[in-house]
Amino acid sequence: MADRKATDGRQRANKRLGLTLVGIVAGMVGAAYASVPLYQLFCQVTGYGGTTQVAEALPEQVGERVITVRFNSDVDPHLPWAFQPVERQMTLKVGESGLAFFRAENLSDQAFVGTATFNVTPLKAGPYFNKVQCFCFTEQQLAAGASIDMPVSFFVDPAIEEDPNLQEVTTITLSYTFFVDEDAQRELREAAEQQVGAALREEGQGDGVTVN
Repeated sequence: MADRKATDGRQRANKRLGLTLVGIVAGMVGAAYASVPLYQLFCQVTGYGGTTQVAEALPEQVGERVITVRFNSDVDPHLPWAFQPVERQMTLKVGESGLAFFRAENLSDQAFVGTATFNVTPLKAGPYFNKVQCFCFTEQQLAAGASIDMPVSFFVDPAIEEDPNLQEVTTITLSYTFFVDEDAQRELREAAEQQVGAALREEGQGDGVTVN
């Protein structure tokens, strides 16, 4: 009897331990998912990790300091695009508007939708690098064999002149990496399949044949 009670006690303890561990794991997973938008918001506000800022208008004044902005591009292997800056760098004063173009070309025989991630280096320059307009704000769709020149309008905040931690910074590199937009690509594929199905049904009806 004592052995049976001991066994029952161990089983109840193991069950409680198992439920506790499941709860901890579930809480960690939930916190991880919840932290993604919070982390993105934190990066956008603080420039952490080289995240650039978004501005609605140019600053009212242009400073005296000159900054060289270099452009870098990469493409995820799953996206069959060629992607590069039209010009490799430009030099401008802080507060002055810059306009750069990146060229993308779809090298495949089918349409693809891509989305670009971005950052600047040195990372500490992120809070001062502002984009007014950018192709990276929205997804980009290219038909098979198509190409496009995509603009990015930007400026370096004149407030950088007041930051002693960036006094030695004379060059900022703006980098983009294009990835497949999985959700948009799936929708594009489903729409194409529906169009093919509709075409086959119309052809079957025209020939007097029912297509299931």
